[in-house]
Amino acid sequence: MSSQETFTDFYEVLEISPNAHPDTVARVYRILAQRFHPDNHETGDATRFTMILQAYKVLGDPELRAQFDVHYQQHKAVKWRLFDAKEASGGVSSDKEIRFGILSLLYNKRRRDPERPSIAMYEIEGLLGIPREHLEFSFWYLREKSLIARTDGGGCSITAAGVEYLDANGLKERAEIAAGLPAGGRAARLGS
Repeated sequence: MSSQETFTDFYEVLEISPNAHPDTVARVYRILAQRFHPDNHETGDATRFTMILQAYKVLGDPELRAQFDVHYQQHKAVKWRLFDAKEASGGVSSDKEIRFGILSLLYNKRRRDPERPSIAMYEIEGLLGIPREHLEFSFWYLREKSLIARTDGGGCSITAAGVEYLDANGLKERAEIAAGLPAGGRAARLGS
């Protein structure tokens, strides 16, 4: 877990929130282990089963989970850092970078979790490392252009127009690369 390249998000493997209660971790593990066990002829997947088992060994043990959480927070901070916040302190070009950062976060969130595609404003602030007052102009602009929308829960999500904007400006692949999304999705789009 020391290297960013070898970090595995066990929360993502088990498809649970980092705030999941230990009972939830155990329940989800049992469901996924049964589904992906190699003996299951319909849905068995030995590789996925091994990852699920490894994730449960860490997240099911309170001490190992606490250690993992430290690495998880460090990885999360680096993973979402799309640009240097110090450089995004003024001017039109830095405003463009901030808007790109917001759109990229929301794009990647929608790709990874289409059932819950929004991110709370305070999370965006933390992920980009930029104070909210420096983000307000960009939020306003993106909402006015209908590239993002507020959700019922008070968060933001990217709209279809926002995805098209990233694609039309050649930024979608840059957003995917920054988030470490699988190359298969990029290759399929580039081949069409």
